[in-house]
Amino acid sequence: MIEPILYIVFGVLTTIINVIVFFMLDKIGVAYQFNNVIAFVASVVFAFYTNKVYVFKSTSWASDVWQKEAITFFGARLGSFAVDMGLMLALVGIVGVSAVVAKIITNVVVIVLNYILSKIIFK
Repeated sequence: MIEPILYIVFGVLTTIINVIVFFMLDKIGVAYQFNNVIAFVASVVFAFYTNKVYVFKSTSWASDVWQKEAITFFGARLGSFAVDMGLMLALVGIVGVSAVVAKIITNVVVIVLNYILSKIIFK
């Protein structure tokens, strides 16, 4: 029962890191597109480590194990980002839902999807 709670706690921290990195880079005048990429990478690196160590307790740091986990994790996060974008486009552009409501809906879907994928990756 503690695993989903830890996932949520570290997910919130991941989001905070994403926002802080984005705003810090924005403050020094870096283009927002670049900021978003750097913030995404920084937050996914943090999420990988915390999911591996604290949430799903994957203990092996053997090169072949953690590299496979990392590649799969990053791929899964890129995939869930694509799902996020696709749902946003469909909900806003086709269904006519407001962008804010669409973002809330897609976030719920992405959080659940990321949890399931992470559970598989760190088994």
